[in-house]
Amino acid sequence: MTELQPRGTYIFWSYVPSLGAAVIFLLLFIILTGLHTWKLFTTRTWFCISFTLGGLFEVIGYIGRAAAHSNTTTMGPYIVSNMFILLGPTLFAASIYMTLSRIIRSVHGEHLSVIRISRLTKTFVWGDILSFIVQGNSSSLSVLGYPLYGKICVLVGLAIQLLSFAIFWLTAVVFGKRIRRAPTRESLNRDLPWQQSLQMLYVVSSLVLVRSVFRIVEYVLGDEGYPLRHEWMMYVFDGVPMVVVMLVFYLWYPSRLRGYLDLDTSVPLTATTGYNGV
Repeated sequence: MTELQPRGTYIFWSYVPSLGAAVIFLLLFIILTGLHTWKLFTTRTWFCISFTLGGLFEVIGYIGRAAAHSNTTTMGPYIVSNMFILLGPTLFAASIYMTLSRIIRSVHGEHLSVIRISRLTKTFVWGDILSFIVQGNSSSLSVLGYPLYGKICVLVGLAIQLLSFAIFWLTAVVFGKRIRRAPTRESLNRDLPWQQSLQMLYVVSSLVLVRSVFRIVEYVLGDEGYPLRHEWMMYVFDGVPMVVVMLVFYLWYPSRLRGYLDLDTSVPLTATTGYNGV
C-alpha cells in the first residue's frame, strides 16, 4: 500500500492521490478532448481551439496526478498535476469569451452590448492571458524555493480570472435581457441558435466561477486548510465542474454561429427607439 512520505522537510501532498479517481477523470478528459478535437476540425470553428487545448491541459494534469499516486516524493508529477489542472480552465475561458462576441455579432446586437463590441473579446481575453501568465509563474517560483511568492501568484491569477468571469457573466446576462426586450431582426431568425448558445454560456461561466472561488478558498486556507487536506473537494469543485463544462460546450457547440457572421447588417427593430436601458 502506498504511503505518504516527505521529501526532506517539504511535503508535496497532504494525502496519497487516489489512482482510481485520477484514472477515471483522465479517461473522461481524454474522451471529451477527443470529441472537441473532432468537432473543432469538422466544423472549422477555429476560435474554439483554446477550449480544445484546455482539455489537453486537463489530460496532462491528470496524468501527473495518476503518476503521483506512487511518487509522492517526486517533484515532477506534483508540478505537472498542479500547473496543468490549474491552467486548463483559463484556456476554456478564452473560447467562452470569444463565443459571446460572436453571438452578439450574429444577431447584430452590437448596440445592446455593455462593452463596445470591438473591445469585448480583447478586454476579457487579455485578462485571461494575464491570469494565465501569473498563474503559470507560480510553479517556477515554488520550484526555485519561493513557495510564498508562488502562492501569491496563484491567488492573484485566480482573482483576475474570477473578476473577469464575474464581469463577463454580468455582460452576458445584461445583453440577454436587452435583446429580449428589444429584439433585432436577426434575433428573430429561428434557424440561428443564439439563445441556446447564450444559455450555454450562462451554465459554463457559472461553473468556472464556482471552480475559481473554490481554488481561491483552497489557497487562502493553505496547507493546513480542509480543502488541501481532503482530495474529494478538488474533484467535486474542480474536476466534476470542468467535465460538465466540456460536455455542455460540446453539446451546444457554437459552430452554427459562424454562418451568420458574414451576413450584411440589417436595420434592427430598435433602431428608432433609442434603447439604452437594461
